[in-house]
Amino acid sequence: MDKDTDNHGNFEELLPRQIVEELDRYIVGQNEAKRAVAVALRNRYRRERLPKDMRSEVVPKNIMMIGPTGVGKTEIARRLAKLTKAPFVKVEATKYTEVGYVGRDVESMIRDLAEAAVHLVAEEYKAKVRDKAKSLALERILDKIVKMVQDNYDDYKNCLEADLAAEITNDIEAVAETENAENNADAKEQSADAAPQGSEKKAAEQLGLPEDLESLSKLLPGGFGNLLEMAVKSQGHPNEQAKSSPKKLDAEDREKLKKLLLAGSFDSRLIEIEVDDNAAQDVQLISNAGIEELGVNFSEILGGLLPKRKKKRKLSVSEALEIMESEEADKLVDFDVVKREAIERAESRGIVFLDEIDKIAGEGTHGGNPDVSRGGVQRDILPIVEGSAINTKYGIVHTDHILFIAAGAFHETKPSELIPELQGRFPIRVNLTSLGEKDLQRILVEPKNALTRQYEALLAVEGIELSFTEDGIAEMARMAAEVNAETDNIGARRLHTIMERVLDKISFDAAELSEKKVVIDSEYVKQQLSDVVESRDLSKFIL
Repeated sequence: MDKDTDNHGNFEELLPRQIVEELDRYIVGQNEAKRAVAVALRNRYRRERLPKDMRSEVVPKNIMMIGPTGVGKTEIARRLAKLTKAPFVKVEATKYTEVGYVGRDVESMIRDLAEAAVHLVAEEYKAKVRDKAKSLALERILDKIVKMVQDNYDDYKNCLEADLAAEITNDIEAVAETENAENNADAKEQSADAAPQGSEKKAAEQLGLPEDLESLSKLLPGGFGNLLEMAVKSQGHPNEQAKSSPKKLDAEDREKLKKLLLAGSFDSRLIEIEVDDNAAQDVQLISNAGIEELGVNFSEILGGLLPKRKKKRKLSVSEALEIMESEEADKLVDFDVVKREAIERAESRGIVFLDEIDKIAGEGTHGGNPDVSRGGVQRDILPIVEGSAINTKYGIVHTDHILFIAAGAFHETKPSELIPELQGRFPIRVNLTSLGEKDLQRILVEPKNALTRQYEALLAVEGIELSFTEDGIAEMARMAAEVNAETDNIGARRLHTIMERVLDKISFDAAELSEKKVVIDSEYVKQQLSDVVESRDLSKFIL
């Protein structure tokens, strides 16, 4: 049990009623399906609290969702996985073929699940070390910036003028003040437009600057802030060789540069860094299908045999910081631990959503063409659902306690046409209802990610204040329901097409509109969809 998960990820704190309420924020209706998945999730928590000998005997009750497209089957499973931070994969049953035929073998769904689990766990571990990784990356970037400033002080003076250059000026003036306090005010006025005289010359001597500064001062409109730079270039300097070397920055200067770096002063500056040249080691020996069947991570094997190659890239400081932060996080995370935990989580919490299962139902001939792989795919899926050991590049994954959720419309076939053994492995059947006009109207406004809110946010980028009236939303829902009834019923997906059609002109002219406040009411909706109302046949092609 992962004790580090928080919020909704700690599913032991979620009661079935709370799970349903959370799903209600994104999915309208389909309460029967929500209750089924909520109970299945709670049963996982209950199973993990059982004694070890009993725990192994309790298998998950797989679910089969039956309903037309666009009613929320996939969204329920996806939101459930996000809710629990569980490894989740959605696969299409139609892309698998029986062993011996061209196509993906069914075991690849478990390899995909293991991949998702590793990614999920790795991100969690990286989040724990993110602050430390960022600090280490910052120091690496700072090393490069310090070296650049030392070697090319002039180029970076604009960033440093308020700090290091001002500090140099203050040092010179401070020495002058100690030598001749009564002339301090005059010395400051002269420092802006004339060469230093008297005590200022002594101050320059104490700082190791040349005595003859008069000729140089004419070239110094910036006053004392430029004295050190000009002194380095002066031919009469007694330590000319030493002073011509790059400026040495101390710890205090480094701290000032760090503040500038954190403030974003260097974000747009280009620096050169070394990154791993992954393309150089991308060697493919056999086809993708062959690699899947072997379950071997060739990249790791070859990575151990071949030396890691680096390549230099010039990036902005902000981009380099992101890359280095990722590199440092990878170094801080023990990926052996990640793999072990990922395999365990995939086995105990993994969810496989098997979509379009109705397309592999039935056996024999369909439309005069023999389809020999339908029954074969079912027979190949059966042992995975029953429980078997699948070899992946991260280790062996046992599928005994993975939750499988199958879904299909079953327009041309029915669940009873699946082989009996597979039917028995999906004991919970849930029928999802078609969406009516009222449901579509609720979908437009109630979910957290409602389409109306999405379009309002999108057009707000262009300065458009978009709003929808109740009658405008009702008209779009009515039109979507009518088109669904008279053509193919694609459920809530019809709303995407309706919305795009209604807002097509506004979206195209948004940046050029003088009137920034736009109200979508029923009259506007009817106007934009008038050609659809006139020609129902045409709507088959437009919507």
